[in-house]
Amino acid sequence: MDATKRQITKIAREAGKLVVQMMKEKGIGSGEFDLIHLVRHHPGISQRDAGQSLNMDKGAVARRVVRLEQKGYLLREENPEDHRSRLLYATAKADSLKNSKAVVEASFYEWLLEELPEEECRNFCKTLNQLYLRSKAESRSGFPHICERLEQTK
Repeated sequence: MDATKRQITKIAREAGKLVVQMMKEKGIGSGEFDLIHLVRHHPGISQRDAGQSLNMDKGAVARRVVRLEQKGYLLREENPEDHRSRLLYATAKADSLKNSKAVVEASFYEWLLEELPEEECRNFCKTLNQLYLRSKAESRSGFPHICERLEQTK
């Protein structure tokens, strides 16, 4: 039984809605943001590989890249190893989106915590950090404990 009632996920979803709302005000849709995020983390990724990573067809990726290039968030450069292919790079404007997303999320979480008494907030944040570190370690190792648990429920 899930004692958390998936509330961590639900809170993160609400923060995500706020981020989407703020990005729309900047003229960026959630799909565009996903592509920018991918390119920021994989500079020089090909459009083909970006499409595979995001489960998008070639035409949809090309259209999205053109829009983001026109808006000043991405650059396309010829692939020196394959002149038919283009490599994608994020611009400084794209990097600033990451910062604005982080500011929006931080503001939301600060607002969420502000009514908690100081000690309760400190204890919650300490516990939350422990959970984060445990989840990150599990993720980095390929989720062996979770996969084992899921296998046992079959």
